[in-house]
Amino acid sequence: QVRLVESGGGLVQPGGSLRLSCAASGRPSSYYGMGWFRQASGNAREFVATIDWNGSTTRYAEGVRGRFTISKDDELDTVDLQMNSLKPEDTAVYYCAGTEGLSTATQELEYVYWGRGTQVTVSS
Repeated sequence: QVRLVESGGGLVQPGGSLRLSCAASGRPSSYYGMGWFRQASGNAREFVATIDWNGSTTRYAEGVRGRFTISKDDELDTVDLQMNSLKPEDTAVYYCAGTEGLSTATQELEYVYWGRGTQVTVSS
């Protein structure tokens, strides 16, 4: 059984940084495309970032490009999201997700496995 568990969320001031981590069990994340999504209160879940199976290709939503970085640690079997220059509009529950393919993926329907999410709140 595949399980994804997010960690690293919390409260941060505008302009600050947070690093989210997604730990995978049941199958190695290094063999599959992985991604991060987020859902703000009252809004639909939206794509944030994705990385392919070997970490050679990444893609980002327009609103986070240049501020967020997705990466993989194959030894630890984690997928991380480094978030810098955070803004209040980044406040959301952040979800880790996994595909069953090798490539990056930006659509929810491409993902099979989901974590339960971690809350990120950006506020002064």
